[in-house]
Amino acid sequence: MTVMTDRPQMLTADFETLARIGAREVEGLRLEFITGKMGVKAVPDGDHDRIVVWLARMCMQYRPEQWLHVERGLMVEEYRSGRARPDALMAPDDAFVGQGEWADPTPVLMVVEVTSYDSDTDGRDRREKPHAYAQTGIPVYLLIDRGNGLVLVHSEPDGQRYETVQTVPFGKDVCLPDPVGITLPTEPLKDWVR
Repeated sequence: MTVMTDRPQMLTADFETLARIGAREVEGLRLEFITGKMGVKAVPDGDHDRIVVWLARMCMQYRPEQWLHVERGLMVEEYRSGRARPDALMAPDDAFVGQGEWADPTPVLMVVEVTSYDSDTDGRDRREKPHAYAQTGIPVYLLIDRGNGLVLVHSEPDGQRYETVQTVPFGKDVCLPDPVGITLPTEPLKDWVR
């Protein structure tokens, strides 16, 4: 039997309907649709939440004109046919006013993912999402990789991938390039991993 890998599992509109119904029926269910495949995001643990709160405070301190939106649905990939729900993203505070569940990513300066301790993290956060976010043209993808104790800063999207990836171990400062323009002291991240 031949498996077709170049076709999506379903149409984007069908995914949106399923995600909307699933979110109502099962509390905490978070579905995504990337590279034509549906995935389920793990419900975040307390340390995951703490990292997002820490990052929000850092961003507010250095970029008060921007906001760190949490779990905002985005239309991603080359033709906006994917649907991602990043852990957080940086954009102006009113960037998504009037938009539905899946927003236009144009005003987004940075997307953030914090890895979970599930089997899907490697494929989803480390491989599929960098590609989807680069195709979308989002300037910076920040991956806080708790499993490996690393912060990865992807920048300079070329429409298919990020040309620059900076990798820094927890404990060292990391510079988030323009248009974000923040230096993060990552020492606190050591306290929020297993």
